[in-house]
Amino acid sequence: MKKIPFSPPDITEVEIKEVTDALRSGWITTGLKTKKLEKEIAAYCGVNRAVCLGSQTACAEMTLRLLGISNDDEVITSAYTYTASASVVCHVGAKLILVDTQKNSLEMDYDKLADAITEKTKVIIPVDLGGIPCDYEKIFEIVESKKHLFHPENEIQEAIGRVIVMADAAHAFGGTWHGKPVGSIADFSNFSFHAVKNFTTAEGGAVTWKQIDGIDDEEIYHKYQLLSLHGQSKDALAKTQLGAWEYDIIGTWYKCNMTDVIAGIGLAQMQRYPELLKRRKEIIERYDNAFKPIGIEVLPHYTDEYQSSGHLYITRVLGISLEERQEIIVKMAEQGISCNVHYKPLPMMTAYKEQGFNIKCYPNAYDHFAIEITLPLHTKLSDDDVDYIIDHYSKIVSSI
Repeated sequence: MKKIPFSPPDITEVEIKEVTDALRSGWITTGLKTKKLEKEIAAYCGVNRAVCLGSQTACAEMTLRLLGISNDDEVITSAYTYTASASVVCHVGAKLILVDTQKNSLEMDYDKLADAITEKTKVIIPVDLGGIPCDYEKIFEIVESKKHLFHPENEIQEAIGRVIVMADAAHAFGGTWHGKPVGSIADFSNFSFHAVKNFTTAEGGAVTWKQIDGIDDEEIYHKYQLLSLHGQSKDALAKTQLGAWEYDIIGTWYKCNMTDVIAGIGLAQMQRYPELLKRRKEIIERYDNAFKPIGIEVLPHYTDEYQSSGHLYITRVLGISLEERQEIIVKMAEQGISCNVHYKPLPMMTAYKEQGFNIKCYPNAYDHFAIEITLPLHTKLSDDDVDYIIDHYSKIVSSI
């Protein structure tokens, strides 16, 4: 029997060499490797600047703080996502608004999104679930149509002049939408480089942004540095220059910078990433060809409008109960195949129920969750592994 983990990191000697180079260099915190990775990510996403931080969550929270989001503001995201999309709203003290999904899609219901925008709405957080870009054309149409409700409260808000679109692109590094790289589409985009992601630095993330008229990219970059390094006017690398010890504390802010040790992993992953994405696409196409004919619903990862990063292989088995879903997952585990569920909607979680959210108000999100099973999808899978998963999943689902 095979043992197939759900999502192990794909680490080679290339990554190991970059990490050992950092360790041997004598400089292991934020330094030249982190700065180089930022430049490579910006170039990859087709933007002028990127900032690497400790996680996607850190990127999203620092972006909300950069934008001046606080107690009197409302921020909208999907009910069908991981907590990081929503918890950052709570961190900054804004009011969280959750929107149900569409009946036949894991994206937000855009009619409900439009209805949820008020004079207090400052940010929308679309979620590129599984690596598939949202319908940004529709999202930008909505925020443009609601411009009359928007009341800017700082320089960046005024320059944008409407509700800000801040993508949770945790899954979508390497995806494209209408030919544009994810990272250059939303106003701000936050990526995750966690160990289970396509592109990993063990922990970590990056934020990119589109150029904003009247706002200098270097000014934005500098503010991220301040927010993520205690409000310190110089980073550690700058302070090592001869005679350059003195610094100021501009604000009592946060500590969530990326280190050169993990940036080294990212630099190696950048070299390998085109091939990693290609392999994911091959696996998805094999899965699709096997599962669509037997009635298992799958997400469309590759279309004329977008190309997914191929992060998650989400399936829906129509007509099954929660007990039958669990039976399938257990039977797959008995064959050595680790499966998962993406996601249990936020209104079903204790922290969000305590805020007053009720899953009954999100029927489409619940219906998606109740029949969803996520299969292993990673670049450590061999062709034999893929065949093994297809064979057992097909048989097990058909037997329920």
